[in-house]
Formats: sequence, structure tokens, C-alpha cells
Amino acid sequence: MASRRQGRRQAVDIVYQSDVTGRDPLDVLNEWEAAGKRVSVFAAELVQGVGAYLAELDGLIGSAADGWTIDRLASLDRTILRVAAYEILHRKDVPTAVAIDEAVATAKELSTEDSGRFVNGVLGQIARRSGETEDPG
Repeated sequence: MASRRQGRRQAVDIVYQSDVTGRDPLDVLNEWEAAGKRVSVFAAELVQGVGAYLAELDGLIGSAADGWTIDRLASLDRTILRVAAYEILHRKDVPTAVAIDEAVATAKELSTEDSGRFVNGVLGQIARRSGETEDPG
């Protein structure tokens, strides 16, 4: 059984492929499955959610990314933000802090240290604006 962390990473891979090819995330997901690639249930749910809410997610990311339009963001950062924003806004089974922490770790691993800080800031704004912040105390 794949962990949620692995599922998130797989979802990022699929959504990233859809972004760089200009194709719908669901089409890429279906192609992965048709090619015999095992896609975890959690990854598939994240990809389906990002696909269903893509316009909403991009609008929120663009408004939270001060001085950056969604099109100016690096594709990988945009992808990580889309998956995490979907989790924050639409997956009540995922704590906001977990979605943000996982996205920051993914950005640091796959992109740059600066990307980690950027992703943290954008997702923090989205969480605050949506009322999804959690009291750490």
C-alpha cells in the first residue's frame, strides 16, 4: 500500500506532465493507468480533484502569489501549489499543516530552497483567506 506521501508525489508527477504538455490531468491519469502504471487511489483522487477545480485553484494561487501571475510561475512550483491548494480547500481528511508541510518538502526536494519558502508563503495565504488555518497551540 502506498503512503500518502508517495501518493502526493505521484499526483505531482501526473499533474506536472499535464501542465508541461498542456493536457487535462485526467487524460494523463488515464494514460498512466492504460499503460499499466500503478496509480494509488489517493494520487488518483488528488489528480481528479485538481482537474475538477483547476480554474479555482489557479485563481487562488495567482491572487496569493504576490506579484506573480499563474503563468509566470515555474511549472513544477505551479504543480505543487495546485495539488496542495486542492488538499487545503477540498480534502477535509488532510490537515492544512500537513498539506503545506508536504508541499514545502516536495518543492525543496524537486525544485529549490527558494521554491520551498515561496510555496509556504503562497499556501499560507490561501489557508488564511479560506479560513483553513489551524491553531498550533
